[in-house]
Amino acid sequence: MAFAPMGPEASFFEVLDRHRASLLATLRIGCGETPGRGTHLASRFEDSVGLQMVPHCTTRKIKSDSPKSVQKFALILKILSMIYKLVQSNTYATKRDIYYTDSQLFGNQTVVDNIIDDISCMLKVPRRSLHILSTSKGLIAGNLRFMEEDGTRVNCTCGASATAVPSNIQGIRNLITDAKFLLIVEKDATFQRLLDDNFCSKMSPCIMVTGKGIPDLNTRLLVKRLWDAFHIPVFTLDADPHGIEIMCIYKYGSMSMSFEAHNLTVPAIRWLGLLPSDIKRLNIPKDSLIPLTKHDQMKLHSILKRPYVNCQPFWRKEMEMMADSKLKAEIQALTFLSSDYLSRVYLPNKLKFGGWI
Repeated sequence: MAFAPMGPEASFFEVLDRHRASLLATLRIGCGETPGRGTHLASRFEDSVGLQMVPHCTTRKIKSDSPKSVQKFALILKILSMIYKLVQSNTYATKRDIYYTDSQLFGNQTVVDNIIDDISCMLKVPRRSLHILSTSKGLIAGNLRFMEEDGTRVNCTCGASATAVPSNIQGIRNLITDAKFLLIVEKDATFQRLLDDNFCSKMSPCIMVTGKGIPDLNTRLLVKRLWDAFHIPVFTLDADPHGIEIMCIYKYGSMSMSFEAHNLTVPAIRWLGLLPSDIKRLNIPKDSLIPLTKHDQMKLHSILKRPYVNCQPFWRKEMEMMADSKLKAEIQALTFLSSDYLSRVYLPNKLKFGGWI
């Protein structure tokens, strides 16, 4: 993989190159953190992986002769038979496709989603091994080219629009990039603004991804695939408690998908901004800030209690600063300084001087 920057001068990327070198060194020697223990019965926290299911955990039984679970048992058999046909014929279907085969029987999409996750967990295989795909909502742009399973060549070079995240991440091949870093943007509006500001070209070579809020499985798989393939620094751009929660999902995973943590989490992710300390440092006026709602405060306190926060003292400090101020900022608050401050000043300076945690 080449590393000849086409945008800023070569010296701009020195800090990123040093950060990448430290990440590679960590991968070679293994993580030195002591594994923590999650608070959920079925999961534990390990710094090098994230939240993962414990080998011996609490299980529930579903019986065909029990009035309480007979319907669930029947639905599981129904979906297992469909999975068998998909695997036998080497074809794929989305969760939505399965729901619409008998929408009256299933009742709602959530029932199908939960059963598929249960089957994946029970068989200890990734969902894609069941030949069931999710419809992607994420977008990707920047210095990346690849080939989809059907032979379609995809070039994600930044333009006025981005490329949809593929539905079958396992099937993509021939990934090629010169990117120096990958930037995960929480909100689609911020992602589109960076596209409009031609950020990828100004900061070339780089890759940008958004899950448009809470990321779907394919977006998480793609970020993990890019990390495994290139081991370039991965940063997140978010500002409020909800955004911190999303960053934690990319970095450490979630309880519901803890059985597949090894395929989804990227513990090397760093928080680039917008940090609460940045708000103070940039003198963003209070009338540009938003009071934390009760839900925000509960979310923040919940995250602070999680085991992985003990491994992130700088994260804790920033979150405590937000909790104490009872204020949050949207990324758009930077427009107080100038309309293109985010892409022209804030992000270039953070990347150049190593302003991540």
